[in-house]
Amino acid sequence: MASTTDGSTSADGANPGVSAQSYVHALTPILAAVTEQADGPIQAAADLVTASLRANGVIQAFGSGHSEALAMEIAGRAGGLIATNRIALRDLVLLGGEPPELLRDGELERNPSYSRKLYELSAARPGDLFVIASNSGVNGSIVELATVVKEKGHPLIAITSLQHTSGVDSRHPSGKKLIDFADVVLDNHAPYGDSVLELPDGGKVCAVSSITAALIAQMLVAEVLRRFTEAGETPPVYLSANIPGGDDHNHALEAQYAGRIRRTA
Repeated sequence: MASTTDGSTSADGANPGVSAQSYVHALTPILAAVTEQADGPIQAAADLVTASLRANGVIQAFGSGHSEALAMEIAGRAGGLIATNRIALRDLVLLGGEPPELLRDGELERNPSYSRKLYELSAARPGDLFVIASNSGVNGSIVELATVVKEKGHPLIAITSLQHTSGVDSRHPSGKKLIDFADVVLDNHAPYGDSVLELPDGGKVCAVSSITAALIAQMLVAEVLRRFTEAGETPPVYLSANIPGGDDHNHALEAQYAGRIRRTA
């Protein structure tokens, strides 16, 4: 039985109120729903990633706002794949010559105007695959990048909340959403609005999409590596830079993708 915020336990095992226990209680069935994709969409996504890597492709990962955490989980992560590149809106300034003031625009992720430049800055090649994460799947930068990705013929894996995206309108001029371009859609199972705990006076707090997206990313990596190991191939993966020999191992493998992968802050 579950504890309430005052330490008591409700008769039906529910966790009313806002507390660590109630958050875990709310998160548990969501995580279970995410893992049910392991035998379906995760397999389809892993097939696409594996094919790209075997064709000397790079996995290009992008997310704006808090969905950038997904890109960080995929690209440059200890225990993850070497052939990964993280795309971020700040690339426009760090690499693209745009003024720093651009990043102070609180609605930059809604603006589709810079996504084609983001694609160019990624230095993507024909064999590359894109993973784009967006809880809502409707912001302009996300939808425009997905548009360009498919125009260029890349496979696209979308990580989004199907519940949320189905409940909001697109902010892109086309009226389309991220899911309209994806070859495979992975549902992060975040609820509408992302947060799961209700405040006494209304509103909800404690979001889940970053946690479930990270779980999806690691499930996907695990399935890709299973394919390599079962085929007797040695997958190019990162060691932690904080163990002896980690830097030498990682730098040697990164050199194989020189000019194609970035490890920017």
